[in-house]
Amino acid sequence: MALTNRPRTVSRYGTAAGTGTLAAFLLVAVGGSPMYVGWAQGHTDPTGAGGWFLRLLAWPAWRWHADEGLFTANLRAILLIVAAAALLYLLPGPQVDRVAASGSQFLSGWGAYALAAGIAALLATLLGPGGTLYAAFQAASAGVTYGFFAGWIVGLASLGGRA
Repeated sequence: MALTNRPRTVSRYGTAAGTGTLAAFLLVAVGGSPMYVGWAQGHTDPTGAGGWFLRLLAWPAWRWHADEGLFTANLRAILLIVAAAALLYLLPGPQVDRVAASGSQFLSGWGAYALAAGIAALLATLLGPGGTLYAAFQAASAGVTYGFFAGWIVGLASLGGRA
């Protein structure tokens, strides 16, 4: 047997949950970075669709400097990554079915990220200082909106991976 015909024991692709988690991490790390948040606030038009979307990508904003809301914002970003990873690993059922695997991977990744954003916002607000149930519901609404409009990126990253 020639060296080029060796059977492959390791796939060239990662798991759908692993690539989705990496995309979620990159969305939070880049889109939520103080540098991107400052750029989006100062250089985009909030009344246009493009500017609104670019500002929305800054929703999981995390901060380095200590100010009011530091704990809640950073907890929200951390919980978003953790919840997205957990949900992406818990929702592989449709991905192992033989019917429309790519479509189910995409929708599973997208849905997991939208749900993770809502859960992260709800828990971060409740666990933060002065968190009320009303404020947590409003934050969860903003989180699900972010997850719905940014989750397709995680869904695309989940495509092609093993279940």
